[in-house]
Amino acid sequence: MENYSLLRHNTFGMNVSAKRFFEYSSVDELRKVIACIPSGDSILHIGAGSNLLFTGDFEGTILHSNITTIECVGESDENVLLRVGAGVVWDDFVRYCVSHGYYGVENLSLIPGEVGASAVQNIGAYGVEVKDVIDVVETIAISDGKERVFSRKECEYGYRRSVFKERLKGEYAVVYVTYRLSKIPSLKLSYGNILSKINDASSVTLKEVRDVIVEIRKEKLPDPEVMGNAGSFFMNPVVDSSLFQSLKAAYPDMPFFEVDGGVKIPAGWMIEQCGWKGKSLGNAAVHDKQALVIVNKGGATSGEIIAIAEAVRKSVKDKFGIDMLTEVNYI
Repeated sequence: MENYSLLRHNTFGMNVSAKRFFEYSSVDELRKVIACIPSGDSILHIGAGSNLLFTGDFEGTILHSNITTIECVGESDENVLLRVGAGVVWDDFVRYCVSHGYYGVENLSLIPGEVGASAVQNIGAYGVEVKDVIDVVETIAISDGKERVFSRKECEYGYRRSVFKERLKGEYAVVYVTYRLSKIPSLKLSYGNILSKINDASSVTLKEVRDVIVEIRKEKLPDPEVMGNAGSFFMNPVVDSSLFQSLKAAYPDMPFFEVDGGVKIPAGWMIEQCGWKGKSLGNAAVHDKQALVIVNKGGATSGEIIAIAEAVRKSVKDKFGIDMLTEVNYI
């Protein structure tokens, strides 16, 4: 399709279009599409558009997966392997796992987006990252349609990082992700305020954990259908121990999490300390319940969203000496 509206393909609600847009339902169909794309054309593969900010019309070709199968490809007494199409809505997949008694992704409930993007972004929440359950990622090279299967190690995962976001950015389209889930009860309940919402942690069920996560997210995160947003706009910065110690001395109440390579400081806390929570610039605003989220109050331009994001970054840099990186990709 040509001059295709992207309004329903980005959760910020930017009314932009793509010069060409192709949605495919199989690997063979994707290969045929790739063969037809004009030489030298800009190509962007998207999921649900929940991590993008379009700054204008896309003068190239956008690809989107409509591969929506979930298939069991291996099973033992302890684990199950599920091969999932990249176009499956992420939360639909989480719901499927919970309903079948498969453990591992319940803490990632209600994260917007699709399965393919989960493997690219290494999504995470409430003490869990998706890399912990990914087995392999099947891809197709955008240049020539050849298949390449990446092991979890080859995906080079880190905090909100992967080889698909960095070294091989834009070179491969994710078509299937195989997840290794546990059939043995194993729950992570210590992060955030999960335990405070559970009556009896010793007998809590998988569904109850999912319900609690969904409740927590709905309490503090805006619905993109009501108010345009891309979830967490910034990544939580990881700093070295020496900088953290000096910050902790100056701000004793600063929350933190020890991680490999340093100390993670919640970006939302720093933004709130800078006075941005609930503040607006034009039609863009920092959400009044979660400072990590920038919202489109209605009719915001990409310029307004970028302007408030940069103002927030500058405030955090000036106050804490920390450069925050965006999770959202500007297109």
